Amino acid sequence: MNRCGWVNHDPLYINYHDHEWGVPIEDDRLLFEYLNLEGAQAGLSWYTILKKRDNYRKAFDNFEAKKIISYDSLKIEELLQNEGIVRNKLKINAVITNAHAFLKVVEEYGSFRTYIWSFVNGKPINNQFTGLSDVPVTTEISEKLSKDLKKRGFKFVGATICYAFMQAVGMVNDHIVTCGCYQKTGKLLK
Repeated sequence: MNRCGWVNHDPLYINYHDHEWGVPIEDDRLLFEYLNLEGAQAGLSWYTILKKRDNYRKAFDNFEAKKIISYDSLKIEELLQNEGIVRNKLKINAVITNAHAFLKVVEEYGSFRTYIWSFVNGKPINNQFTGLSDVPVTTEISEKLSKDLKKRGFKFVGATICYAFMQAVGMVNDHIVTCGCYQKTGKLLK
């Protein structure tokens, strides 16, 4: 099968590309997880974070925001000692801050999904890129999303991180048109 050029030969990465990346996600908990994992990626590669994803899920109570908001200094210190995650205090604290902001968005909109998908009018944007060099790192929408998330108190949500998040959760279909996954992504799961 033809794949996007960024995929390496690791079966973990191939599986992620073939079955997750670009597939629309509507589950609030999973959207929250992806937002925080994309933030953890800042300055690193997604492959680095993907290899640590299971460790992140264990360390952060499966990204259950209601649990994360109760983290105290002892829990933060435990996370800083956890070799299975990126031990960056700013990034760890960002997950806790983001949990509070996430729950406020859920309270306001009824779900995080409703809020996040409103930036693309509730349906994926199907791009038709023919090469990796065509794919942008930010867009007007990712800039708008970043600005709004920051206004709501979220951390590690710059426009580039937001665009990577949008790609990962299927808000945009950025599989190259010759990729075998191009046709199967870009549709809302219903």
